[in-house]
Amino acid sequence: MSAKVKKVVLAYSGGLDTSVIVRWLIETYGCEVVCFAADLGQKEELTGLKKKAINTGASKIYIEDLKEEFARDFVFPALRANAIYEGTYLLGTSLARPLIAKKQIEIAKKEKADAVAHGATGKGNDQVRFELTYIALNPAIKIISPWKDEKWDLNSRELMIDYAEKYKIPVPLTKAKPYSSDRNLLHISHEGGILENPWAEPPEDIFVLTKSPEKAPDKPMYVEIDFVKGNPVAINGKKMSPAVLMDKINQIAGENGVGRVDMVENRFVGMKSRGVYETPGGTVLWAAHRAVESLTMDREVMLMRDSLIPKYAQLAYNGFWYSPEMETLQAYIDATQVNVTGTARMKLYKGNCSVVGRKAPQSLYSEDFATFEKDQVFNQIDAIGFIKLNGLRLKIRNLLKSKSGKK
Repeated sequence: MSAKVKKVVLAYSGGLDTSVIVRWLIETYGCEVVCFAADLGQKEELTGLKKKAINTGASKIYIEDLKEEFARDFVFPALRANAIYEGTYLLGTSLARPLIAKKQIEIAKKEKADAVAHGATGKGNDQVRFELTYIALNPAIKIISPWKDEKWDLNSRELMIDYAEKYKIPVPLTKAKPYSSDRNLLHISHEGGILENPWAEPPEDIFVLTKSPEKAPDKPMYVEIDFVKGNPVAINGKKMSPAVLMDKINQIAGENGVGRVDMVENRFVGMKSRGVYETPGGTVLWAAHRAVESLTMDREVMLMRDSLIPKYAQLAYNGFWYSPEMETLQAYIDATQVNVTGTARMKLYKGNCSVVGRKAPQSLYSEDFATFEKDQVFNQIDAIGFIKLNGLRLKIRNLLKSKSGKK
């Protein structure tokens, strides 16, 4: 980027990349740097962030509590969609980035800044999530992406650590333990170091939110989740706000070793990457939500909605949260959730999460129809015609094969 920049709002986490970028922006562009850190539930990671940002050279830092907005407007809509990427990933980082970028744009307007910046690399997905959101919400804003800047020469973790040491910038990584982590209310991700070898088992000391299943309690934990229109509203009968509920279910599930994921995923930019995720509460909520849907959702509506899950997850993963197609898709998803009200009872035991009960006031399930015992509401002889009609095309196909001599 060659245009003159006077003031930039940087998405700041206090991690290695953004800690170095504060100083780099000042030296490279001679601009004022305003940092913005979003409190999405990372807890102790925010400790000392203000002092660190100012000491590194930032003129100001905004630290905003976005936990409720994140849970209510990003996590819960994805939960209503049962969104899961490549059958495994519950989109913890993907859902956080558009919210951070949205707030950046708001702060840039308030500060009369002419640019925004982020610390995502040119190999990853976050660059796309940040920048597509910037473009969707303010196409005129200048975007500084240091990793893609021709002036950037810190193209490795080791070089960045050396740079941090040179300017006495404290960072959470060392050359001996170069793992990169990203935490919020939905999950924590782990990448880098030994994890770049897809054959290597993740070392136990990287895990933060979950106990090892081997060390989890020897007795199962039962928990009941109440849903209203597809949104979780209570745990064991106690109503909670979205963020408080997420925090509580994380604690319960993490204590029982639930929610660890080790996967190789397809990044939007075209390469594969290995990520290790801890999503304890999200894993339980996802399974519980499906359990309530199993009672309350029409079969054909469910089939159509399920066919859209991969697309929804792909849009979120690829950074198209603020796109017309996502807006339209979310409207359909939400229409399917009108009757998804009820309770799921979950059994958590040493890393496993099982549905053991479900109930709903508008349940479509009827014991009178489903029973294997004698009933008065279903004439089983009717199934003869049903099967004949459904088998007619198969019968005709077989007849044609016979006439042509095919076997």
